[in-house]
Amino acid sequence: MKRRASATWQGDLKTGKGTISTQSGAMKDNPYGFNTRFEDAPGTNPEELVGAAHAGCYAMAMTLGLADKGVTADQIDAKAQVTLDEVDGGFAVTKVHLDVTARIPGISAADFQEVAEATKKNCPISKLLNAEITLDAKLES
Repeated sequence: MKRRASATWQGDLKTGKGTISTQSGAMKDNPYGFNTRFEDAPGTNPEELVGAAHAGCYAMAMTLGLADKGVTADQIDAKAQVTLDEVDGGFAVTKVHLDVTARIPGISAADFQEVAEATKKNCPISKLLNAEITLDAKLES
C-alpha cells in the first residue's frame, strides 16, 4: 500500500506560504506557513498532521491487540501531542505524547495496559522515525 501527499511552497521561510494536499482529497490546498507552524495562525503544519496520523493509527491499531484479548472497544479516544524542539542548530520532533481513553467492556486493567503499551510500540506511525526515507528532488526553473 502506498499513499501520497503533496506540498507546494512559495517565498522565503518567514513570509512565504504553502499548501498541503492528500491523495484522497481529504485535504486539498490547506494553507500552512511559518505563522501556522511556529505561531497560532489558522492553518495546519507538519507536526499537527503527524499528531493526527499518530492518534488515528494508534486508535485503529489498538483494536488488533484488543481482538487478541477477545474484546472489542465501545470507543477509543486517542490524542497525540507532538513536540518540536530546537536541537543542534536546527529543529527536530523530539517527543510524541499519546493520551488515550477507551471504553472496553470485559477487559481487566492489566490487560488494557498491556495492549496499550504494545500498541504504542507497534503501530506503524510509532515506528515512523525508524522508517526508510527516500527522496526524488527536482529543480524547476
